[in-house]
Amino acid sequence: MSGAEQVLALARAKGLRIATAESCTGGLIAGALTEVAGSSDVFDRGFVTYSNAAKTEMLGVQAQSLTGFGAVSEEVAREMAQGALLRARVGLAVSVTGIAGPGGSEFKPEGRVCFGLAHAGQAVITETVEFGAIGRAQVRQATVAHALVLLERALRQG
Repeated sequence: MSGAEQVLALARAKGLRIATAESCTGGLIAGALTEVAGSSDVFDRGFVTYSNAAKTEMLGVQAQSLTGFGAVSEEVAREMAQGALLRARVGLAVSVTGIAGPGGSEFKPEGRVCFGLAHAGQAVITETVEFGAIGRAQVRQATVAHALVLLERALRQG
């Protein structure tokens, strides 16, 4: 069973619906979930918020967070996950914002991805993963895989 299938089965068993808020993956997490037949009873929607304006308009990310911390930050990932949870009215939302490459900077290197996980009634969990300069496609795929692990872990822990 794939990671997406596991996530969907666990969410289905718990009666939870899921939303995604994606920047650097451009909808690949939603794509992985909806690749599975029957996902519509669990997956509600995906927000692809590639630009800062989209993050603000679609998810309610604060402009001060974007200017103060930058789009690739745990603060923005937290607000993205919270925004998806509230706007989709689901039980679980995952967010990703990162630098897939090529490029990056001394302060925000290629391969850095910040994740947010919002579970209704619980504090939002954030983390940063440094995938490294492994190439754009590989960073994006690693981000999808990690987001599915975060969703699965949250569903297993309740």
